[in-house]
Amino acid sequence: MKLVFYIAATVMIAVALVLLLLPLLRQGRQAGRPRGVFALMLFIALAIPVGAAGLYLKVGTPSTLGGVPAQTQTAMDINKALDELRAHLASNPNDAQGWMLLAQAATEMQQPDEARKAFEHVLQLTPNDTNAMVGWSEADSAARPDHHIQGRARDLLQQAVKLAPDNQRGLWLLGISDFQEGQYADAAATWRLLQPQLQPGSTVAQAVAQQITLADARTGRAPASPSSTSTATPSATQGPALQVKVALAPALKTKLAAGDTVFVYARAEQGPPMPLAITRIDAGQLPATVTLTNEMGMMPSMKLSSVQRVFVGARVSHSGEAVAQAGDLEGDAGVVDVNSTAPIRILIDKVHD
Repeated sequence: MKLVFYIAATVMIAVALVLLLLPLLRQGRQAGRPRGVFALMLFIALAIPVGAAGLYLKVGTPSTLGGVPAQTQTAMDINKALDELRAHLASNPNDAQGWMLLAQAATEMQQPDEARKAFEHVLQLTPNDTNAMVGWSEADSAARPDHHIQGRARDLLQQAVKLAPDNQRGLWLLGISDFQEGQYADAAATWRLLQPQLQPGSTVAQAVAQQITLADARTGRAPASPSSTSTATPSATQGPALQVKVALAPALKTKLAAGDTVFVYARAEQGPPMPLAITRIDAGQLPATVTLTNEMGMMPSMKLSSVQRVFVGARVSHSGEAVAQAGDLEGDAGVVDVNSTAPIRILIDKVHD
């Protein structure tokens, strides 16, 4: 039965992708573009579900672990198709659809630098393409060590949602940008614009409702109405709770300045540097005790409960920015179990280079 299910699912995905991409093929022919690039669209789109099903059949059961070469062959086929697409774009640099296809493929393959460059080409050819604006911003965030959405990325998101107020991805990312910058009221307001566009009760709607609740809590504001948070799950407030006691080394007290901010954070032992939980306090409150929980994540998909071990650190920021800068003061407790109940002690005793 599982085999039948996976085959049926693969066929359904393939058929859906063909129905979506065939109009582009017809449009491209009418516009006089080469047929090869649109054939590549179909190939890349179909290779993913078909290849995934093939890989499951080959390596999904212990008795057929000898099927690894099929995975290599699928990767080679996709890379070959992408190389042909790049060659096409080298000789046809004004093909906006080709650049968009390359950008989307690079995004899916977690190659943010190439995705950002491809989206840039799309924006040069079609400056008002809101999907390219959002794609560029997302790729820029993925390429940054801190995954922040700021500068041009933020400007593009603001422009995108102004041109297309129903751009759900744009609204979501713009809210994340607000949240990252500590503008919690703005984040909640942006996500409330997104809420009515989502299917009630869906996983996405629950995630957005949870983030609105968190943003409201950060501003000390109660939810405007029960409907704004009714889809949040009871488990949203459960999970790990790391008690962190932070103190400043006496030798560094003279380096504190009025308005300094202390960030206490936990990030995955291995993986992206984006914090799974982070909070801020005024440096004048040191020594202090804070508790890091799931609700302090920067994105719903990245929480303390998503990993087993975390690196816990603290930093005094002179600029108020979460990103470390030269002259900031810092310390850490190293790697701890995410479910640790014992107090975690951090002495801020170093100056960041």
